[in-house]
Amino acid sequence: MRAFIKSLIPSLAFVLALCAGATAQDLPTAKPADVGLSADRLERISQWLRNDITKGTIPGAVVMIVRNGKVAYFESFGTLDPETKAPMRKDAIFRIYSMSKPITSVAVMMLFEQGKIRLDEPIAKYIPAFKDMKVGVESKGEDGKPKLELVAAQKPITIQDLLRHSSGITYGFFGDLLVKKAYVDANVYDGDYDNAEFAERIAKLPLAFQPGTTWDYSNSTDILGRLVEVVSGKSLLQFEKENILDPLGMTDTSFYVADAAKHARLAEPFKDDRVIGVGVTVNDPRIVRKWESGGGGMVSTITDYARFATMLINGGTLDGKRYLGPKTLAYMTSDHTAGGVVPGPYYLPGPGYGFGLGFAVRKEAGVATTPGSPGDYNWGGAAGTYFWVDPKENMFVIYAMQSPKERVPYRQVLRDMVYGAIDKPARTATD
Repeated sequence: MRAFIKSLIPSLAFVLALCAGATAQDLPTAKPADVGLSADRLERISQWLRNDITKGTIPGAVVMIVRNGKVAYFESFGTLDPETKAPMRKDAIFRIYSMSKPITSVAVMMLFEQGKIRLDEPIAKYIPAFKDMKVGVESKGEDGKPKLELVAAQKPITIQDLLRHSSGITYGFFGDLLVKKAYVDANVYDGDYDNAEFAERIAKLPLAFQPGTTWDYSNSTDILGRLVEVVSGKSLLQFEKENILDPLGMTDTSFYVADAAKHARLAEPFKDDRVIGVGVTVNDPRIVRKWESGGGGMVSTITDYARFATMLINGGTLDGKRYLGPKTLAYMTSDHTAGGVVPGPYYLPGPGYGFGLGFAVRKEAGVATTPGSPGDYNWGGAAGTYFWVDPKENMFVIYAMQSPKERVPYRQVLRDMVYGAIDKPARTATD
């Protein structure tokens, strides 16, 4: 018996180590009242989501609210997969689409802090295909129909332009600009390609606006993903795993769900709610492809993304490790459109918001149609995920569902209800 017990010690030690690691990655919890939130008003969020799920508006959702560094609300609702009727779970894996952008932007700024890039450098220095770009200018032809004329770009696309979506690059799956139509006609998403080939495809297309002049949502962050590869000499995933994902403990965050054991945790939309835009539908991340889309290709969980958001709200640190300097993070979450970049016809940050380096940034308390604080920052994903960080309230919120057509109204209602649940001021560092 003694020999048998002795033989179990290595295995037991391994299990205990795993448990300790899992515990270390968990954020502390608190009752809502302990962090200045009303439990009764938070229950309104639960009831709202339950009602909408019962009505069949969305299949399911997961919400986490963290204030003063503690999880005050973490609930799951509805179904993980409306086909199988499997219940939603808190460790569900979601396609986060454009919530990949803040992660890629942090990767770029890590290289910036290492002195390996400058933000005023032309992207063509690292990806030569972006030299001598052309801009599409719309005019009326003799037949009265719009036509596209190409003119030379007046300045090169800089790394800063890519980070703040003022590069002139666009997306083709929404909007009616002729350059957007050119993206659709070029079938930029067809086939199995890597980041290098995708960058070459985008570089062959005209820009929608002169670089540095106009905010237009775009594949810019995908080009930044290729920049990370060129500068680091590693794939985007490898760089992010080594510098962000693994150190933060984001074990379920990647570009695909390659592990078959995790497939059952993947959240799914309704069958009739899979269209994101022209020619783009909700993908199947179980199928591993070459492309690692820094702008929209990642999957993650609420708890994984909470690790990332905690690092952000902590000024660049988590568990004693520094990922970004506090001044760098403050720079990223400042408005970088104030120097002359104007909103384009599809300005997603909305009224009251500027845009920093990877995030929409609130400029003032009013103007926007939802509550918030000057300096709060946010972004969301096309399938329905959304997060925001409010440093003044010492709070961040992460919401996840898979419902492309409902993504915008749910973000707005959630913000209204979360701010309505605040009872007391946030704790500060001196409290």
